[in-house]
Amino acid sequence: MPQRSTTNRRSAGGRARRSPTATKRRWSHDVTLHSNALDLEPRVFTRSPQEIARSLKRSAERSTRRKASPFRSAMSMLTFYENRAGRNLSPAQKRKLQAAKAALRELYGK
Repeated sequence: MPQRSTTNRRSAGGRARRSPTATKRRWSHDVTLHSNALDLEPRVFTRSPQEIARSLKRSAERSTRRKASPFRSAMSMLTFYENRAGRNLSPAQKRKLQAAKAALRELYGK
C-alpha cells in the first residue's frame, strides 16, 4: 500500500489543507504549544536542564487548569516531550532532558 504524501493539498474551496498523515504527525507539536494543562514558555526545551525545570515548575504552579499536583503536571509534560521527540533526539538532548527531570525532582524535594 503506498504511503500518503505529507504535502499540502487544495480542497474544493481552493484553500490549502494538510493531508491526514501530516496532521497526525504533528499532533504532539500542537499539544506542546497549546497544552490544556500548562502554558509553557516559548522554546522551553532548548534551555539548560535547570532552566527547563524552573520553567516547568513556574508553569505548573501558575496553572489553574491542571488536574494533578504541580510536580506531576510538570514531570508529565517533560516526559511527554521526551517520548514524542523519540528517535529524533540526539544523545546530548536525551541527557539534558534526564538532567532536567533530576533538577525538577530536586526543586520539589523528591
